[in-house]
Amino acid sequence: MAKDTSLRAMGWAQSFPVSQGVRAGRRWTRDHLTSLAWTADAPEVVDAILLSVSELITNAHVHAHSDAQLVLTWDSHCLHVSVHDSDPLPPAKQAEDVTTTGGRGLAIVDALADAWATHPQASGKTVTACFVPPGAPKPRHGGDVS
Repeated sequence: MAKDTSLRAMGWAQSFPVSQGVRAGRRWTRDHLTSLAWTADAPEVVDAILLSVSELITNAHVHAHSDAQLVLTWDSHCLHVSVHDSDPLPPAKQAEDVTTTGGRGLAIVDALADAWATHPQASGKTVTACFVPPGAPKPRHGGDVS
């Protein structure tokens, strides 16, 4: 019998207005992650995803002053977490400053995700982070998540 090499993909999308905060985004994400078989065996990856969702939605609300459109896409290799906001300017990593209480969102996503990228769009930008469960091959091409 030949090996099935077809790609199986699934995804979910939801908008989170500034008034809802990030808690609703984390809860929504956790609810959808339970449908992926590997999440029971990879709680540390689930925690990394949830923290990254919090940071990306916060960035959309605080820095872009925008609602956040969150899209989760599982393609059998990577869970892509994409957050779109209406600000066309790319996110900028902040200089490390231990005296401030904010400005670390992208550094956190960079530390937790296997890869991440920003995609400029006519209506703003989308930041996409890739999370690979244990045992799956890591992204190629220097971490490109395009």
